Amino acid sequence: MKFTRTDISAFYLIFFICFYAHSQQYSSFWKKSDTLNKSRKNAVVLTESILGGTTLIALDRVWYADFPRSSFHFSNDNDQWKQMDKMGHIMTSYYVGKIGMEVLDWTGVRKKDQLLYGATLGFTFLTAVEVLDGFSKEWGFSWGDFAANALGTGLLVGQELLWNEQRVTLKYSFHQTNYARQRPNVLGGSFLEQTLKDYNGQTYWFSINPWSFHKEGKFPKWLNIALGYGADGMLYGENLTSNPLPQNPFRQFYLSFDIDLVKIPTKSRFLKSLFSVINFIKIPAPTLEFRTKGGVKFHYLYF
Repeated sequence: MKFTRTDISAFYLIFFICFYAHSQQYSSFWKKSDTLNKSRKNAVVLTESILGGTTLIALDRVWYADFPRSSFHFSNDNDQWKQMDKMGHIMTSYYVGKIGMEVLDWTGVRKKDQLLYGATLGFTFLTAVEVLDGFSKEWGFSWGDFAANALGTGLLVGQELLWNEQRVTLKYSFHQTNYARQRPNVLGGSFLEQTLKDYNGQTYWFSINPWSFHKEGKFPKWLNIALGYGADGMLYGENLTSNPLPQNPFRQFYLSFDIDLVKIPTKSRFLKSLFSVINFIKIPAPTLEFRTKGGVKFHYLYF
């Protein structure tokens, strides 16, 4: 398997999630410090610095080394893949920042510093990746990617400042498509590769928790309303007449239900950890699909 920039950035996010969930299994260890715990803070800063630095070095030596270098330049890829790649940037920035914020909360750092240094972690890391892109002849610094990174961080920080909680969370779902078989080098050969590369099968969701807006009401605490965005019919980033394989790209919008797993009451430490890890995945549910090429489709269970 040949790793891409997206793969390595995703692994960076997955590592954070796994570290966070593993620590939660030991409640005495993971119990939030009431005051600043300097040893915890130093350990977190050191771990994040090593992990982030190692990942960037790996990108530079393993990925960018295979392509010609250039002077720093910009590129405009905003029209590619129906902006599905931008949704990936938004989600990655959001979750890396969210975990960075929660880890600093564990150390006893005040809320202001959690937002300033933790919640911006995803934006900082992904911006560093964009700088590396800027020195690669193959790509270039993308202002669209930069803006998407800022939007993901802004969604996280904005809700904390407004409500002191996340009432709208980002979710992800995936189903396999036939397009990856036609261009496996680009869209993925294996299932794992396709979850990262095949934009046709990816859906990004804004999962809204109605209970959090009216906590005295009778709406179930764990039940969410989800608004999704996807695209289909894509074999290439751009819809050019010079593409050797025909494509008919179109956008998809979804309305569905979702479950906020962390709001399900349970005394099990294992389940709490498990729910925390997989809560970024949209639960399959009955879904309405609206297509820009026309038509409405109902799915009994949409993945």
